Amino acid sequence: MGDKPVPHEVIPCRHLPPARYRDLTAPPSWKQLVGPSVLLLGLSIGSGEFVLWPYITYKFGFGVFWACMVGVLTQYFINMEIERWTLATGETAITGFCRLWKHWSWIFLLCNVIPWAWPGWASGAATLVTWEFGGGETARVVLSIAMLIGVGLALTLGPVVYRTVELLQVVMVALILVFLLVIFALTVEVEHLGEMFAGILNLGFIPEGMQLPLFLGALAFAGAGGTMNLAQSAYVREQGYGLGKYAGRLTSPLTGKAEVVADLGFHFEPTEQNLKYWRAWWKAANREHFITFYLLSVITLMLLSLVSYSTTRHLGELGGDLEFVRAEGAFIGQHYGGIFRHLFNWMGFAILMTTELGLLDACARISTDVIKVNWLRDHLRWTDSRIYFALLWAQIALGCLIMLSDFNQPLVLLVLSASLNGGVMLIYSVLLLWLNNRVLRDKLAMHPVRFVAMIWACAFFGYFTFVTLRDQLPRLWN
Repeated sequence: MGDKPVPHEVIPCRHLPPARYRDLTAPPSWKQLVGPSVLLLGLSIGSGEFVLWPYITYKFGFGVFWACMVGVLTQYFINMEIERWTLATGETAITGFCRLWKHWSWIFLLCNVIPWAWPGWASGAATLVTWEFGGGETARVVLSIAMLIGVGLALTLGPVVYRTVELLQVVMVALILVFLLVIFALTVEVEHLGEMFAGILNLGFIPEGMQLPLFLGALAFAGAGGTMNLAQSAYVREQGYGLGKYAGRLTSPLTGKAEVVADLGFHFEPTEQNLKYWRAWWKAANREHFITFYLLSVITLMLLSLVSYSTTRHLGELGGDLEFVRAEGAFIGQHYGGIFRHLFNWMGFAILMTTELGLLDACARISTDVIKVNWLRDHLRWTDSRIYFALLWAQIALGCLIMLSDFNQPLVLLVLSASLNGGVMLIYSVLLLWLNNRVLRDKLAMHPVRFVAMIWACAFFGYFTFVTLRDQLPRLWN
């Protein structure tokens, strides 16, 4: 049907130009769609899965592990509602939000930049390197800065940014899972599994002494968390899901061939053929995300938390930061040989650096989308790729400045980032409810089960965000 104007517009066009009609095409097998969810999995492994939930398990056992499972299941439903809009329009979810109200543009720009400005993952990776080669605080700061710059170069020199990130994430996630299974087999006992499953059934329990920012952060990071979930829009669009096949890709200004990126999306006529293809796309996308994000997230969360419990449950207070990770490695080395301690530390390094790479890419993508669509849509010089790389290196520069400050401890940075992102998830969960029920209607709208799941997400993040703000804001004035 080409690029003809919409005869009866259903996509809001008060604040952004109207969508144009295209037809859906038949989807490939779900196995050929694998990629976007692996990128999201790579983001989640380094935050909640390697640091926050193993830390909580070390501190409090499996008593609160129910929240881990609830959090990742909630994120599965949220992510699929993000994908729903992109499949149906070829636009990112944030562009859909901006169609509803123009001020969502700067709000989501701030929500994207502020929580992710803290380079806790590079700082954590640098800490693990100093454990291997020695060096104090200065070495950690220098290494953190070098790693941030190295990630920037990796993203800049790859011809197609998405393919670069996908390749690195797939390889690293595969290697991490293989080694993690080995460590699991060596350290975890049968009774530990029973304690974990008892914790999953212990719904609603919060241990005494558990700080709410840590709890809310762990909920937000049981999966990718925060605006990183919104990056799923950009990933599935570049993979060509649904009407995303008509969007271009971000390419390197140095090594790639420029492509025209369609910032604004499309829609399709509700013909019998289009609706048939829609159902097929929705089924394939759900299967891909359930297997490569939800199931693998659950498995890695369980494995990493079990390893933490098995190796640190007998220890007392270890101090702050990543000392519990050092204790895990020390236990493994003491009982199974020094080579396994070194491999465990390098696995941690790979996890954290994979996450830092994904975060810098996703954060720059989201900010690029907001800026280009809302303020530079018709600007020929500032293409999507140029905006992306300018923002990428600005993030890296900001991260370097933070590392040179006194506020640069890995665990502190991760908890701060995570607790801020819990509130962000409340905002876009509410918006997705409106967008995918009042704008996308009839055959494209949410199934009642998914509607209830999104209501739950709003209540879930809403309650804990309110409680955290109630308890933490007064401290700012003391």
